[in-house]
Amino acid sequence: MAAPPPPNGTWLVRAADRVTGSIRVGVVDTSGLHPLARVDDLGSLLELDLAGIRSVVESSLERPPMAVDAHLLLPPIDGDTEVWAAGVTYESSRLARMEESETRDVYAMVYDAERPELFYKTSAWKATTDGEVVASRRDSDNDVPEPELALIVNRHQEIVGFAAANDMSSRSIEGANPLYLPQAKVYAGSFAISAGIRPAWEVPEPNQLTIVMTIRRGADLVFEGSASTSQMHRSFAGLVEHLFRHQELPQGAVLSTGTCIVPPLDQPTLSGDIVTIEIHSVGTLTSLVTDEPTVGPWLTARRRAPLTRFESQP
Repeated sequence: MAAPPPPNGTWLVRAADRVTGSIRVGVVDTSGLHPLARVDDLGSLLELDLAGIRSVVESSLERPPMAVDAHLLLPPIDGDTEVWAAGVTYESSRLARMEESETRDVYAMVYDAERPELFYKTSAWKATTDGEVVASRRDSDNDVPEPELALIVNRHQEIVGFAAANDMSSRSIEGANPLYLPQAKVYAGSFAISAGIRPAWEVPEPNQLTIVMTIRRGADLVFEGSASTSQMHRSFAGLVEHLFRHQELPQGAVLSTGTCIVPPLDQPTLSGDIVTIEIHSVGTLTSLVTDEPTVGPWLTARRRAPLTRFESQP
């Protein structure tokens, strides 16, 4: 995990035993990892209402803790939980999309429209987490990380937690034509999420959170930016309501709420860059950027063997 739990704070995690590879879900606090009571996976937890989830978390903290270091923390999403994302939810994002695009008006229109831009990002098993990789596309010459606050939403449309997320995106592909957005946004290694979910009841002001992103290239800091969720043009409740319109999400969803920090158009990330995203009171997410085509096969292998780690090919 990238950082210790905040004082008196907790994180929901998925963890693989470093010896056996068996996966357990639990709650991490300053004393260690407490196995989750009454449910065996996070997808099943998200079938409960908010009161039920809080009851499970609080009762789990009464169980004897295990050593966090004896486990490899996995992306905190599993089962049939889907990952969705929102676009053009900040003024900075609107301006960046208009700068890169040959059809600028569409972004101005969606920014002010009643209906937000929402798109399917990935499935649970394709997500990466802290200390792992994110990918740039080999058929794109301008890919960037997009730091975002992710909402963890249960099947009852309640926000039950928060995480830091990276919505990797190809600016060149989306800029050529907005209809190319799925190719610009949805590919192997395009989504990372911090290793723990911070329960919503421990984040009293989620619309006042500071977000910081840095990009390092070797010993050099090549980009640093900061913003606040207070600058969001949409409400969390509005995004969730639109996401659940005319569809069932039986094990909830991770909803990444859009980026407020975009590197300059002439500053794409390169393979080997280290991207760090920190959201105050929520968590930290650090990722290695790679353009290796083996990211997809590695994700498939990890689905069967969770202790499998990505290794860059020579």
